[in-house]
Amino acid sequence: MAQISLTFPDGNARSYDAGVTPAQVASSISTSLAKKAISATVNDKHWDLQWPIDGDATIAIHTMKDEVQANELIRHDLAHVMARAVQEIWPDTKVTIGPVIENGWYYDFDRAEPFTPEDLGAIEKKMKEIINKRDEVRTEVWERDRAIQHYTDNNEPYKVELIESIPGDEPLRMYWHGDWQDLCRGPHLQHTGQLPGDAFKLMSIAGAYWRGDSSRAMLQRIYGVAFTGKEKLKAHLTMLEEAAKRDHRKLGREMDLFHMQEEAPGQIFWHPNGWKIYTQLQDYMRRQQERGGYVEVNTPQVVDRKLWEASGHWEKYQENMFIVEVDEEHAREKAVNALKPMNCPCHVQIFNQGLKSYRDLPLRMAEFGSCNRYEPSGALHGIMRVRGFTQDDAHIFCAEDQIEAETKKFIDFLSVIYKDLGFEKFSVKFSDRPEKRSGSDEVWDKSEAALKAATEAAGCAYELNPGEGAFYGPKLEFVLTDAIGRDWQCGTLQVDFVLPERLDATYIGADGAKHRPVMLHRATLGSFERFIGILIEEHAGKLPFWLAPRQVVVASITSDADDYVMEVVAELKKAGVRAEADIRNEKINYKVREHSVGKVPVILAVGHREVEERTVSVRRLGEKQTKVESLENVTKALAVEATPPDLL
Repeated sequence: MAQISLTFPDGNARSYDAGVTPAQVASSISTSLAKKAISATVNDKHWDLQWPIDGDATIAIHTMKDEVQANELIRHDLAHVMARAVQEIWPDTKVTIGPVIENGWYYDFDRAEPFTPEDLGAIEKKMKEIINKRDEVRTEVWERDRAIQHYTDNNEPYKVELIESIPGDEPLRMYWHGDWQDLCRGPHLQHTGQLPGDAFKLMSIAGAYWRGDSSRAMLQRIYGVAFTGKEKLKAHLTMLEEAAKRDHRKLGREMDLFHMQEEAPGQIFWHPNGWKIYTQLQDYMRRQQERGGYVEVNTPQVVDRKLWEASGHWEKYQENMFIVEVDEEHAREKAVNALKPMNCPCHVQIFNQGLKSYRDLPLRMAEFGSCNRYEPSGALHGIMRVRGFTQDDAHIFCAEDQIEAETKKFIDFLSVIYKDLGFEKFSVKFSDRPEKRSGSDEVWDKSEAALKAATEAAGCAYELNPGEGAFYGPKLEFVLTDAIGRDWQCGTLQVDFVLPERLDATYIGADGAKHRPVMLHRATLGSFERFIGILIEEHAGKLPFWLAPRQVVVASITSDADDYVMEVVAELKKAGVRAEADIRNEKINYKVREHSVGKVPVILAVGHREVEERTVSVRRLGEKQTKVESLENVTKALAVEATPPDLL
């Protein structure tokens, strides 16, 4: 029999018969490894222990200690075990697909009766019974006709359709978990007993159209989460509980910040409290941009399609654009415009007005640009994912030899802002060319090399995010981690050689000739809407004092103190503190509870003694103790707290 050479992670190589499986390789190393093995990586591909290896290869054997591979297998196997459990309890149920997703999996079912939350408990119980049976998992490769006949005979039409939609005539892999079978690429564990029975939980039920097509059958989707151990599951569930408490939609209602309604999907109705946060944040960003050498501009909301065609957005981005047709003075053909989904082509139009010299570069052009993008209704999420938003957008027109300095300058600029807003650290992803893009490979080579060199020169470590660049250039993505460990991609910096070429942007160089500028697209917060949502969740509604929409409520304990309440409010406002009075005929405990739910940072209670002594009783949000202080001292202290960090 032919021999093959397998090279292990330590560089050592061994010879085996061609067709050897990773399970046999593990057994050849040690009995203990054979028992612990769950899968392998063969030539950088995740490999089932049962699959044969036919040629020379690199190999690594995985155990449950290998978190990435273990989680993938656990979640994938549990999807199958859940589908088996459902069909054992309700045999008439038809199965479809069950992919692994972040932290877990889902599986879609066609069942006449709707699943109930109580059913999830019954399914979990059955799953644990299956796990305890330690049923063997085995795999075979079938010809396509045989697989279609099998699913036709078993009345599984969705599986038949899946097979018929797979291109080519290659054989198909089938998996059995005990007697239950599914079509699957794999890999999988070796028996159901390898699954941690105490480290998974079924979470929810949702509707889902078959293959995402609203004209097809509505299926029932069951979501689950799973980890390698029960402590990790517990930590995840605790994080979800904390996330629910911090949900910006819930806090938005309690703090009276905004609302959304079906007449304007993906659009935000800002209430006075929410708009105060918005304008405070925008004022802060405007001051920082002025200090950073930016000039502020404003460009139209509705732009003729000709500009979007010239920029490449019409071809690459049209599906995300809102199209506006206008009957211009009853012309034969309607004028076709689009609401701008981004600001960059309009900024090039400003750059192109009049001659620009190399002495004008870098030109940092900023806009709080209101944009509109079509997002599917299912993707909308509070103010985090919307159709109408405002970016803290800017474009830096520079020469090639200025890319490095401008990249470093922006990273420093962004670092200060994130720190002011309570984020001490951020990570960076480098996103290179996507499959759908403009520009030649040579231009992309130059763009990617320039951005990588600039990022490294700025001393900024990054991880590669393959294929996620913009269609016109590579980008850096700046990712914040919030208080409960979730990542949020906010800022971006993109190097663009394409758009200046397409829109004929030029400047006169020192040699007197025309040159193309490089265009750096950059955003710090991203969209104000999304960033405010992140801030609300990061701080659980307890926003930094300078950003809080209602900073102080002065509440009367007795009606005799009403005049003094109004005097205190006037003094605080004079000192630049956002203060309001609560002189309702309600008990002070009721007032405190109500304003605490509304996340007012400071409540000043005023009664007989405070009136006589010209003091206030200070209660801070989250603290049970109150402190009596003089009005003068409290006013001075709160005036400092109310000052934005860049003005201190």
